[in-house]
Amino acid sequence: MSSLLETRFADHNRGVYFVGTTPPRSNTSVERVDEIADKLLERLSALDIDGLIVYDIQDESSRIDKPRPFPYMETHDPREYSKLIREKSGHPVITYKSVSQRDKADFNQWLNEAWEQYGIRDIVMVGSPSSTGQVKLSLNDAYSTLKESPLDFNLGGVTIAERHASKGDEHHRLMTKSEQGCDFFVTQAVYNAQATIDLLSRYAVECRDKQIEPKRIVLTFTPCGSLKTLEFMEWLGISVPEATKIRIMNAHSPLSESIKICRNSLEQIVEACLPLGVPLGLNIESLTNRKDEIDASIRLFKLLKATLDLKLAEREAAASF
Repeated sequence: MSSLLETRFADHNRGVYFVGTTPPRSNTSVERVDEIADKLLERLSALDIDGLIVYDIQDESSRIDKPRPFPYMETHDPREYSKLIREKSGHPVITYKSVSQRDKADFNQWLNEAWEQYGIRDIVMVGSPSSTGQVKLSLNDAYSTLKESPLDFNLGGVTIAERHASKGDEHHRLMTKSEQGCDFFVTQAVYNAQATIDLLSRYAVECRDKQIEPKRIVLTFTPCGSLKTLEFMEWLGISVPEATKIRIMNAHSPLSESIKICRNSLEQIVEACLPLGVPLGLNIESLTNRKDEIDASIRLFKLLKATLDLKLAEREAAASF
């Protein structure tokens, strides 16, 4: 049976809209977790969202030599938080799963528990942050394991424009992951519009040449209000052009400037990629728990959703003539 999100993703005449969040820290009491979920959903109550994305945070220190600007903290099980959010909100929730830390048997157990105990139907699997860390299950093996399972998850993958900019082969990864079962993709946060346009354009051409329909690409955007947040973004591997850094950090309001940059980036991506037949969506997140950046992410969601909705309506109107 199709999940609700599968049905929404299949309608290429509409966008799909998400808010990304992380589970509370593992040392947070159950009562406090409940309060945090309520506070999150209260903030989102005025937003027209299709669902939420709950991340599975990894310790990525093996990927980069620089110290993490914000300390890594283990979190509550993303499955538990996804179930809580879904039951409180009534919205579908996409749950991320980092697959590298456990072996195949453990992963199968995770899948069975996710389906039976937590009611999870929509997942995104991510691999090891680096090839140097200990990998008990590769992402490819996780895809194979899921294919062997009778459980019919709506499966998504991650796509990284920065990787395409450096290696030039991310469109091949999209094609391969699609063959492995991925029906949608979520990007890393976008601050380099051209890198994203290059990736999606190349992917669209590849799909056209092979006469297949492009999968839904959910573009992630996040506000940036401080130098520390900017450093964290770069630590995560998000590409921020030098001129963009200067523009944000020299603005009277860095947060407002970052929102303008995100809107401009979306407009550029939509202008270039919608005519190529790539169906798009949005995922808005706040990378920190600072109140001003969380509030800014709500403003960013409203602005970017209105922008994409307008462009889709204009495209549909033009097609009807």
